[in-house]
Amino acid sequence: MSNASKAHMGRVAADGCSLCRRIGYGHTPAEVHHAREGVGAGQRNSDWITTGLCAEHHRGATGVHGLGVRAFERTYGVTELQLVAETLEHIYGSQR
Repeated sequence: MSNASKAHMGRVAADGCSLCRRIGYGHTPAEVHHAREGVGAGQRNSDWITTGLCAEHHRGATGVHGLGVRAFERTYGVTELQLVAETLEHIYGSQR
């Protein structure tokens, strides 16, 4: 892992849970979640295709790994990639 990847992943974790923020819970501690989009079973996406999720939304029964990606996205009305995009914008700001 490069120094840039390590720094980015630290920022993602420090940014808090992107889903908690989205649904109005405010800042909650987060773990880094690699979005599954575009990778095969058992593979991990790039460290740059990540978002922060709290333990429950990451590994819990109502989280992405507990529900599975499709059920998670249906339940919360947001895709993993939308959460990644929101995280990048929140950390680095809009580049428009």
